[in-house]
Amino acid sequence: MKSIIYVGMDVHKASFTLSYFSVTTQETFATVKISPDAKAIKKYLDGVSLSRSEECEFVCGYEAGCLGYTLYHQLTAMNISCVIMAPTTILRNSKRVKTDRIDAENLARCLVYGGYKSVYIPTAQDEAVRDYLRMHDDHKLMLKKIKQQINAFCLKHNKIYPGNKSWYVISPKVSCKRFGL
Repeated sequence: MKSIIYVGMDVHKASFTLSYFSVTTQETFATVKISPDAKAIKKYLDGVSLSRSEECEFVCGYEAGCLGYTLYHQLTAMNISCVIMAPTTILRNSKRVKTDRIDAENLARCLVYGGYKSVYIPTAQDEAVRDYLRMHDDHKLMLKKIKQQINAFCLKHNKIYPGNKSWYVISPKVSCKRFGL
């Protein structure tokens, strides 16, 4: 029978702090600070697996933040179960001191007892739609800024459109003399 080991990961840009929680002894073990790399996590998990006498299955979890879904995708590609926890739903310790080690241990406990809600992991299609919508919004914002710059330029040179609207697309048939240009 495989034993399940819950690994809490406090992840940052410069380093990861990992800690695993033993359900049988209700204690955290093997808390380490490693380089921010999925291969380093795999090496840590292999070391933990070797130190145990039985076959292990790992469930890793980290708080949603600066890494986004990158670490999740890297770990699942290595067949390591991973969860991204929503920061506002994680049960916190009553201790006021906050360190990477304490955070990693707390995340491991939350994995065991279900003291969190997981974040929705978007599919490839979801990400493609999101990227398209962001690009569309960025282009609309750029167009708005360019229109403002053209209007400011025209105003600076006392070229004011006499019509009702301050901006619209000129059809090829309309002469530029109408605008005083």
